[in-house]
Amino acid sequence: MIQRRSMLAATAAGVAAPRVVGAQGGAARSLRVIPQANLTSLDPVWTTAVVTRNHAFLVFDQICAQDSQGEIKPQMAESWTVSDDKLTWTFTLRPGLVFHDGERVLAKDAVASIKRWARRDPFMQVLQPNVAEIEALDDRRFRFRLHRPVPLLVQALGQTQFPCFVMPERIANTDAFTQIREAVGSGPFRFVANEWNPGQRAVWAKHDGYVPRQEAVDGLAGGRAPRIDRVEWTVITDPATSASAMTQGEQDYWEYPLHDLLGMMRRSRDLVVEQRLLDGTYGVARFNTLQPPFNNPAIRRAVAMAVDQRDYLTAVAGTDPRGWGVCEGVFTCGTPLANEAGSDILKIRNVERARAALREAGYRDEKVVLIAPGDYPQINALSMVTADLLQRLGMNLELISADWGTLIQRRASKEPVERGGWSVIHTTSSGQSLTMPVFHLFLRANGANAWFGWPDDAEIERLRGAWIDAENPAQSRQIAEQLNRRAMEVMSYLPLGYYWQPSVWRRNVQGVFRAPATVFWNISKG
Repeated sequence: MIQRRSMLAATAAGVAAPRVVGAQGGAARSLRVIPQANLTSLDPVWTTAVVTRNHAFLVFDQICAQDSQGEIKPQMAESWTVSDDKLTWTFTLRPGLVFHDGERVLAKDAVASIKRWARRDPFMQVLQPNVAEIEALDDRRFRFRLHRPVPLLVQALGQTQFPCFVMPERIANTDAFTQIREAVGSGPFRFVANEWNPGQRAVWAKHDGYVPRQEAVDGLAGGRAPRIDRVEWTVITDPATSASAMTQGEQDYWEYPLHDLLGMMRRSRDLVVEQRLLDGTYGVARFNTLQPPFNNPAIRRAVAMAVDQRDYLTAVAGTDPRGWGVCEGVFTCGTPLANEAGSDILKIRNVERARAALREAGYRDEKVVLIAPGDYPQINALSMVTADLLQRLGMNLELISADWGTLIQRRASKEPVERGGWSVIHTTSSGQSLTMPVFHLFLRANGANAWFGWPDDAEIERLRGAWIDAENPAQSRQIAEQLNRRAMEVMSYLPLGYYWQPSVWRRNVQGVFRAPATVFWNISKG
């Protein structure tokens, strides 16, 4: 079972800090949010940034979605059927679906959206060779024709990690490697483009034409009812200022509060501090495997020998071990595939041995560029621990501080560091995203199509494909152990363990529910 923390009903005290002017709009009908990061990209296919995915859950809808138990339920789909030979899946859309521009949602929009998403999604990339065709049959029905049965098809379509969001065909026809600039969906809120100021503010307004499902909300499944007129994000990079804005009632919801400030906020009668996300947050240090020095796997492994996950986790979440956990494998701890086959390298935790291994690997003082997001406290803390570690190993480090939006753009560069490239970046992931090989972004090793860092390893890719065809849980587990062992040899990223990330909201904010992602439907203000 994925690590899940019991809900932390809590209350906290005020924090003295500079005053923040409240966002525009009627406060009673607007949910004023301090997001975890700056929104710089509107395209949930082009980037895997969680802040963009959170934006997308407001604007777009999904064909099917995941409930709180991980089951896939219909969302935009009214239903689907599977032929007796399991080679044809036919989906029927719900009636009354309307895009924010007033156009009806048609099956051709779903088909175009699926095709664009499938080019970037690691899960669908594994399944795609088995797909013969995706076609619209009429305005409400579309069909998958398969070369061979694909029992995981709805799991791919309904996943939370890299969701398949439906856009108008005219937008979905944009190449998957080119960012869309127009955010038009059919979800419960519409993006207010003329109020978007990257680095400062983003706004969404209630979509009056949205017709939610009738089922109760359950995770990301069920009725996504917009119960507030506007959702307003204000980027506040200083945590003390954010805490003051919450205690003084100038903001309503803080997505990722700094752990050091949780005790103060728990003492305020006006605030609720709870673990809303269902899963722990896993830290990742990613190497650029294309450029020196980390194009050498022996150098990557040498760095891994010095890593102590506890240093990272205490830097983010404090010294109380109830707030974090060591997890020295690639799969989410506590889940069926979790294992430590080959993970002995992460248990060495010795700088001297790592320094010797670095010399033996042939490190020759090549520059290492580490980009740290100064406006994202949790990921910045992870970055600072790695920066200190690399310096203690004697590596030629250049530490660059940037905002999160700039980092997201720059990490796409495959250039050498002398031409604006990078060597190491950090990110985080929900535990749910690391439970299976098919959607594990950081495990994927298909070269140019892999996640940033672009590792290329045929054996990992072979094992990922084999896992799909596993005939029973024992075989699935055996392949997962082989994958973990090979991942520790390739070492395209450093697993940094997990921590629990609570959120904070004003007590008059009602309808907040547990979910695998931060979403704002079904929430109102009293």
